[in-house]
Amino acid sequence: MTEAIVIRGLLQSAGIASPGSVSTDPFPLREPPEGTHGTEIVVLESHADEARRLIAEYVRDNKGTESEDSDEKADD
Repeated sequence: MTEAIVIRGLLQSAGIASPGSVSTDPFPLREPPEGTHGTEIVVLESHADEARRLIAEYVRDNKGTESEDSDEKADD
């Protein structure tokens, strides 16, 4: 959920609107799609390609950061 908020902020800073969840149920029972963590990011179709590119860059950059964090912990 936190990552979705970060990604929505990233998209909004690039001028791409991404509304949050429209559910008012505090305990939704919906099963997440297979292979996901249960978070959906919604954008207009006209912005989908740019949103995918931004998200892919975010994921790529964070994987590098996670590896560096793991390396630092291993050195301790």
